[in-house]
Amino acid sequence: MYEALVITPVKDSLKTTTETIHSILNSDGKFYFCIYNDFSNEETTAELKSLSAKYQFELINLSEITKTPSPNYRLILQLAQKKAISLGLPLIIVESDVEVKSNTLTELVHQSQKRMHCGMVAATTQDSDGKINFPYLNFRKSKETIIKTKHSLSFCCTLLSPALLNQYDFNELPTGKHWYDVSISRKSVSLGFNNYLLISHGVLHKPHSSRPWKQLKYSNPIRYYYQKLIKRQDRI
Repeated sequence: MYEALVITPVKDSLKTTTETIHSILNSDGKFYFCIYNDFSNEETTAELKSLSAKYQFELINLSEITKTPSPNYRLILQLAQKKAISLGLPLIIVESDVEVKSNTLTELVHQSQKRMHCGMVAATTQDSDGKINFPYLNFRKSKETIIKTKHSLSFCCTLLSPALLNQYDFNELPTGKHWYDVSISRKSVSLGFNNYLLISHGVLHKPHSSRPWKQLKYSNPIRYYYQKLIKRQDRI
């Protein structure tokens, strides 16, 4: 029996994507693993096909499903929700700039099962020195090991419970956004679920590796917000 459906949306960034894939494949437990290839370049797509054949995970090329250009996170979530419900499993999202530890995925499943009215459980993100980094910087000084929070949980490494998946239809997700961690986190709380953050369990996060222009937020904020606000990229 599988413990969860694990998905990774991919848009190029071949090096970090490969590192993410290997970390998931080396996890304890048994998981149904699926890559959603969101119009990556030819090199990345070819490597994903090779890795899929070698390690027997499912590869879904969105170019075979839609003509809508990347990002297609809304569609990915809809497809993943349908698959998770059909399998009767929780859904774990691991982004392509994250490396999980061997027990990360089993820990997410374990905590989701023992927490009352659980909607979501996320692992904190850390840098290579083990310090909490973006997007959980506001939890750096926390002394707790697990926090029930109404703050939005990032989808860097997050489990969505079967109860939440069955109660909130992702076809209702707004069409005018690119990312949905905030929307789904808030909806989980509004539906009466509890969201949890595992402070004591972190994953390695290499922020914005698949979309390097977002690094401008730190090096050139004016240019970043021009692209975000004027060109309407990165809508949350």
